[in-house]
Amino acid sequence: MTDATALPGQPRGGVLSGPATPRAVNVLAPNASPMTLDGTNTWIVSEPGSDLAVVIDPGPLDDVHLQAVIATAEKAGKRIALTLLTHGHSDHAEGAGRFAELTRTPVRALDPALRLGDEGLAAGEVVTTGGLELRVVPTPGHTGDSLSFHLPADRAVLTGDTVLGRGTTLVAHPDGRLGDYLDSLRRLRSLTVDDGVQMVLPGHGPVLDDAQGAIEFYLAHRAHRLAQVETAVENGYSAPAAVVARVYADVDRSLWPAAELSVRAQLEYLEDHGLI
Repeated sequence: MTDATALPGQPRGGVLSGPATPRAVNVLAPNASPMTLDGTNTWIVSEPGSDLAVVIDPGPLDDVHLQAVIATAEKAGKRIALTLLTHGHSDHAEGAGRFAELTRTPVRALDPALRLGDEGLAAGEVVTTGGLELRVVPTPGHTGDSLSFHLPADRAVLTGDTVLGRGTTLVAHPDGRLGDYLDSLRRLRSLTVDDGVQMVLPGHGPVLDDAQGAIEFYLAHRAHRLAQVETAVENGYSAPAAVVARVYADVDRSLWPAAELSVRAQLEYLEDHGLI
């Protein structure tokens, strides 16, 4: 999931369960790994004063974690009324079915296969549960079904795996496409310029207080990696595994399989644009 250890954006130190904004509370799942960083951030989002809450990404199928999410909401006087998914990867969505059973809530997602209930999610839609305003932002690229959620009242955006709190994310080829991902990053950047978004609430890693700085870093990083891949191909490294060994030599080898997915996406992008 990540091929770097740090990025600008003023990360808030360690990743802890607890309030991040007046409307968003994180419950950290116990599934830390090189691919998931400190674990999956399960977000409980609600309007102050409302007794209803929305949960974004219940996380893995772990009953202790799912019960902790419910208990955190109940301690704050909230009843979970809706579950949303940023995308279908198991570290975000595997627990959604069980969570729906425990909370008796529908699950809404872009991918119909992930939904439990009649409603999906569409670009530009506004979720208004309990008076909350949560805007659906399509951000494909990491996966084809990736979404982000703009929380305008807190000047924040919940990004799933599109922007992480530490390091950079992979483009999960073939479902993920680099061109889509770059467009998604530009779409998120426009939220920071035109809509006043200041904070990233990521699917993994710490909260970022400089959303624009983080997204600009992501765009620069992608341009740099793409140039490295293009140069590697020009120097005769055409197989994806060979490109990974050349370009990602500074990355932990345990992440090379994930890096190869991103390399395949980059090679496809370069081919589609006639650059190799």
